[in-house]
Amino acid sequence: MKILLITEQREGKWNKVSFETLAAAQQIVQQTKGTLAGVVIGKGVAALADELAGSQLDEVLLVERDLLEKYTPDGFSLALRQVIEAVKPDLVLLPHTYQVRDFAPKLAASVGRGMIGDCIAYRYENGKLIFVRQMFQGRTAADVVFTGDAPWVASFQAGAFRADLAAKHAGGKAPVKSVNVNLAAEQIRTKPLELFREAKQAVDLTQAPILISVGRGIKAPENIPLAEKLAKLMGGEICASRPICDEGWLPMDRQIGSSGQTVAPKLYFALGISGAIQHVVGMKGSRTIAAINKDQNAPIFEVADYGVVGDLFEIVPAMIEELEKTKAG
Repeated sequence: MKILLITEQREGKWNKVSFETLAAAQQIVQQTKGTLAGVVIGKGVAALADELAGSQLDEVLLVERDLLEKYTPDGFSLALRQVIEAVKPDLVLLPHTYQVRDFAPKLAASVGRGMIGDCIAYRYENGKLIFVRQMFQGRTAADVVFTGDAPWVASFQAGAFRADLAAKHAGGKAPVKSVNVNLAAEQIRTKPLELFREAKQAVDLTQAPILISVGRGIKAPENIPLAEKLAKLMGGEICASRPICDEGWLPMDRQIGSSGQTVAPKLYFALGISGAIQHVVGMKGSRTIAAINKDQNAPIFEVADYGVVGDLFEIVPAMIEELEKTKAG
């Protein structure tokens, strides 16, 4: 199977979900015994293409034009359509980012194909790829397959795969090939304005290696500092399930779940979180999940690697005490 991975960068910086999708693409290539080419698109992004070449790919395709310096759905879809027509891949993979949501359906339609978006997993059975995507806010998962001829277009949800599992190139670097595309200014019908930037947040939770998350079990806003102290001692950040943010106990930008952020830290420590599916979909990709809950039947224990049935107001102070001793020693 011939796979084309379309990566994403903004202003010369990677969107890390690109490398999560790279890890997925590498797995598919290994199972299908196929080939993998990566695409870097923009202007002045040769250094990024060279960096990507250090990963395990067969080649990296560099698409640079002045008209691609700023993202536009017209420019990207027109340029990438020409890449697809030249490469003739069986499968086109993209990270499911806000930008990809904007242009990928247009790109798929331009090559006369449909798209399976926001996938959380895949299976390779009997020579056929089966993609898995969530429905009804994560309450159920559906198996989806492509019908018709290639190329097929699919995107993977953030956190579905681990970026650190993306393999490096064993023999130096993959070759980087510049691809010429025809693009005229009159073909681009939108004018990019300044990038939208949200109000400055205290931290980007998607980058935090350790997250201490609180739920209804924290009981009252006066108890939030307990979790914050644990987070500080562990070198992590605090976050929460939706009810905590709805109550205003923590800012909305600290919310994890289907209506909040999707994260995949090295450690996700859930304190007093029951584990409703709307929350779990936002953190299930974490490398290690630990949970404390008084209810031994809490759904959070179904996804937790380590679980403690007990009172967080007894366990967390004890943890803090031991961590402080370690710090002092």
